[in-house]
Amino acid sequence: QVQLVESGGGLVQAGGSLTLSCAASGRTSRTYAMGWFRQAPGKEREFVAAIRWSVGMTSYADSVKGRFTISRYNAQNTVYLQMNSVNPEDTAVYYCAAGARYYSDYVPEVITEYDYWGQGTQVTVSS
Repeated sequence: QVQLVESGGGLVQAGGSLTLSCAASGRTSRTYAMGWFRQAPGKEREFVAAIRWSVGMTSYADSVKGRFTISRYNAQNTVYLQMNSVNPEDTAVYYCAAGARYYSDYVPEVITEYDYWGQGTQVTVSS
């Protein structure tokens, strides 16, 4: 089992920045990818960004490409999401996810490709 705890959410003005963190614990040696997803009120959960743990390969949703950056700190089993130039459309609950599968040479972007989920952290962007 892997436990995930997100932090760093809050209220930010449009155009501002925010950094989310996700700390993993438990059987982290079996974690091969970590990702961020978000869910806005009345909408389905959607992919934001993901990173392959060992090789550092990343993937981003088109809506955040160039504004958000995902990174990892292996020694602390922590993944970050640096959010810049945020806008009200970024308002959502952000979830961290961990995958314990073999992903070959790609970065997983689909919810069903992840095995563990955090509780989520609220991000609200005011206009």
